[in-house]
Amino acid sequence: MNNEILNQLKSCIVAGKINAATPFPPEMKGMPGADELTKEALDTGISPSDIMNEALVPGMDIVGQRFTENKIFVPQMLISARAMNASMAHLKPYFVSGEVKRKGTFILGTILGDLHDIGKNLCGMMIEGAGWEVIDLGVDVSSEKFIDTLQKYPDAVIGISALLTTTMSNMGPAIQKIKEISPQTKVIVGGAPVSAEYASSIGADGFGRDPQESVKWLETLVA
Repeated sequence: MNNEILNQLKSCIVAGKINAATPFPPEMKGMPGADELTKEALDTGISPSDIMNEALVPGMDIVGQRFTENKIFVPQMLISARAMNASMAHLKPYFVSGEVKRKGTFILGTILGDLHDIGKNLCGMMIEGAGWEVIDLGVDVSSEKFIDTLQKYPDAVIGISALLTTTMSNMGPAIQKIKEISPQTKVIVGGAPVSAEYASSIGADGFGRDPQESVKWLETLVA
């Protein structure tokens, strides 16, 4: 019974079925979604950890893989992320209480001067779905804001995004300032104009070509 609920929940994450009231996807119209199934799972005694690790994480992993392979696109990925968020709303009290442990903390922001956030948001949703606590600082984020937040979460990993060639030049100075304050902090960068070579040249520890690649890199830090 437990496996059946968890498998149904994973399917809802992959398909983007948020709750029974949502008409999408059409073949699941009227069926319970991630919202109802998470509540049912908790009510039947399935642990929040099992819900996270056996339904949400593998579900979002499938979504990320399909996105990487161009089998789905941004709209479908966003809908899956909303389904995940509907489930996470039931689990967050357990994270706060410490009953469910996160893999780590990820501080995320679009670099100073850049106001683009779709890629950053997708990345944040995927990383949260992989079991991390995501602190999203938004757009136009200065190095000082990254550092101030890092002081509150000293063990965090930092992710910096840029969409423009004119703003990605701000990544290097930001990384330099972060490393001056906290040399051990890992920093990953990503965004349309950014390459692995550029990431290496500015002192980044990692490069995420897409959200799934960023998740895989983060997994190497907790393996």
